[in-house]
Amino acid sequence: MGLSSSLNAGVMGLAVNATKLATISDNIANSETFGYKRVDTDFTNMVLQQGNGAYTAGGVRVATFKDVAAQGALISTNNSTDISVAGRGMLPVTNAAGVTAQSGDRPLFFTTTGSFAPDQDGFLRTLSGSFLLGWPANADGSVTVPGRNSSAGLEPVQVTANQFIASPTTQIDLGLNIPASATQAGASGAAYDLPVEYFDTLGSSQTLAFTFTPQVPATGSSNTWTVSIIDQAGDPTTPIATLDIVFDDAAATAGSILSVTPTSGATYDSTTGIINVTTATGPIDLVVGAPGAGGPLTQLSSNFSPIGVRADGAPIGNLNSVEVTEGGLVEAIYDNGFRRTIYQVPLGDVPNLNGLTAFDNQTFGVSQSSGDFFLWDAGTGPVGTTVGFALTESTTDIAEELTDLIQTQRAYSSNAKIIQTVDEMLQETTNLIR
Repeated sequence: MGLSSSLNAGVMGLAVNATKLATISDNIANSETFGYKRVDTDFTNMVLQQGNGAYTAGGVRVATFKDVAAQGALISTNNSTDISVAGRGMLPVTNAAGVTAQSGDRPLFFTTTGSFAPDQDGFLRTLSGSFLLGWPANADGSVTVPGRNSSAGLEPVQVTANQFIASPTTQIDLGLNIPASATQAGASGAAYDLPVEYFDTLGSSQTLAFTFTPQVPATGSSNTWTVSIIDQAGDPTTPIATLDIVFDDAAATAGSILSVTPTSGATYDSTTGIINVTTATGPIDLVVGAPGAGGPLTQLSSNFSPIGVRADGAPIGNLNSVEVTEGGLVEAIYDNGFRRTIYQVPLGDVPNLNGLTAFDNQTFGVSQSSGDFFLWDAGTGPVGTTVGFALTESTTDIAEELTDLIQTQRAYSSNAKIIQTVDEMLQETTNLIR
């Protein structure tokens, strides 16, 4: 049994070192492959039952695994949709079949990096055919997460669906000062006009015309103004709202609003300090300030100064580029300067990263060994952040692989020598009977 077991052990040694050589070859061949995770081998001995002073060689067996938990270095690129993960976690992707599949039937894979670019249909994909997945954002940029332990709700990220955008104005901050002297006895009573640009639901520029008319008393100071608002998108001769605003002249709250009394077409919330009016294309909130809060609308002994009037919204814009934030938000950037969140890309994590099943194109799938996945927001929990303009290098260390190559060659030669020695010993045994 000793000679035959030695022969078997030598043969097994040749086989496992051939496997080791194959993994080294794969690692060296993919040393420049972005996102590649090096393959390692694990040798374990086999022990057969021994007894009576005899020893039977059990040999060796080998197991291979990808070191998915290893992290490669990040390198900068000039493509905003070159995406990497800084830290733990992986990007969800699917294949070409998953683009048209239903959410529950869509194949789900994970990868640590990818050079994504829009294809002819606007889907972000790599040249190897991996399509980036994400949760679609609502019109206001918020993201509704249907679940974090399943792929339900994940969709292929499509940027051409957001090629054009119009962001209507919903709020105007009336940050201005109106002169206190205009409400004193003897003042001229001249009105002050303030045109404010806003954007309607189609992205067109419109104008709200504010007219501030002081109420001039016979004696003293009234601190009272009548405000009329005309929407140029509608009837330019009829105000859509009028209201009376009284300002405080007490020492502690001088210059701030004392009261707002709508007389037509408006409502006022004294808690938030917001006046709501309805234009030809929808409602708009006018932020003037709560009573005693000190702004943004004030009446002080200064000139008429509309230096803090701001309106949100944006005109129609054409998509210029797409970028990914550290939190995994895919933002569309338009030529009018407007930015809009269109998707959120979560990061998947499993209890045992090295238990993931490896597939082509540096993608991995969940297995029984890896455990179930969970989708985290980038930068939360155990996962890292998403990094745009970056790719992850291969985790192969050429120097280490070449060193292993030398050791493997020596081990292979040594096992071949065992087979040669056993052959010579068997030949000697055969010669005894001649």
